[in-house]
Amino acid sequence: MKILWVKTDFLHPTNRGGQIRTLEMLRRLHARNEVHYVAYHDPADSEGLARASEYATRVVPVTRPIPARGTLKFWKQLTVNAVSRLPLAVGRYESDAMKQTVAALAKAENYDAVVCDFLSSAPNMPDLSKTVIFQHNVESVIWQRHAEHAADPLRRAYFRNQAARMLRCEREYCRAAAGVIAVSEQDAEVFRKLFGIEHVTAVPTGVDTEYFERPGASSAMGDIVFCGAMDWLPNVDGIGWFAAHVLPRIRQRRPACQVTLAGRSPAPEVRALARDPLIQVTGTVPDIRPFLWGSQIAIVPLRIGGGTRLKIYEAMAAGVPVVSTSVGAEGLDVTHGVNILLADTAEAFAVACLLLLEQPDVHQRIAVAARELVTSRFSWEKVTQCFEHILQSTCVA
Repeated sequence: MKILWVKTDFLHPTNRGGQIRTLEMLRRLHARNEVHYVAYHDPADSEGLARASEYATRVVPVTRPIPARGTLKFWKQLTVNAVSRLPLAVGRYESDAMKQTVAALAKAENYDAVVCDFLSSAPNMPDLSKTVIFQHNVESVIWQRHAEHAADPLRRAYFRNQAARMLRCEREYCRAAAGVIAVSEQDAEVFRKLFGIEHVTAVPTGVDTEYFERPGASSAMGDIVFCGAMDWLPNVDGIGWFAAHVLPRIRQRRPACQVTLAGRSPAPEVRALARDPLIQVTGTVPDIRPFLWGSQIAIVPLRIGGGTRLKIYEAMAAGVPVVSTSVGAEGLDVTHGVNILLADTAEAFAVACLLLLEQPDVHQRIAVAARELVTSRFSWEKVTQCFEHILQSTCVA
């Protein structure tokens, strides 16, 4: 197939779940298809463009730096968005330059399939009726959950406004698309019910089990690790909840319990947690595996979110048992008490962590079952074949 793939960013450095999912599949699609990749390029970040040939036959950069959150340009963008029909998470990526580039390519090339990767690229697509939208999350659900968990009335009002806008645009774009690809059957069912569409198909989440396989016994094991982008609001919220409500309960029995927060761009609220000498905030790390291998358990204390958490399958592949909320493990084919422990209250989450920290037999049983699950069923090659089949059946005449 000849595939046009449109995304808001390039895939290196690879430090977000959506980037990992796209990169792993595109590497495999690129090996047997012709992939044309279009994305915004920030001249200050050379790695993304330089490495795009690893997963694309043709690379088309559109120069337009996206303002980082918290900067003056971002706040200006936020102010302008107040009168936009689009939510900020979508509207900030709309541009005439991207629209013209994608339209010109679609007109000049005879593509077998066109992929809009994430909803944020949808406003730039010339004809959604010939486009498959790859939905890593149900975006409107994420924003509604933000509103439900917002700590103050002002933030709650803002999130409700964004959630309402997201619901309208997500419904509009998904209904107009040739097809929608979700990352779990649970998300696919939400799309069907929420937007009244049937042209939605699910692909599972994958993991590179060989890459994450533990090389041997770790000499100095820490207690708890959380891996993820530390500026993503659901992660910031979840870690804040864990530190305030779960960790004190754990330390009633294990006062020296250590926690490592490993991931890029920690928000101020996350950096502040490092005032506790037993909490390490790493910032960007070149390789997440040593932090997994060097910890006894991995946690996913999310209260907000959508899609599926690659970090859970990565921890499982690394042989590290996981404690997660139900929201954190949403859409994943996991079983509580068999290959993961699920807990939704602070007390239950603390009890689950203590169970794995203090009972080696339970720790070993959960870890072995979890790695067996991902090794047998969730390789990226199987996921890519599923995705490829959907493109062929949806787009190719």
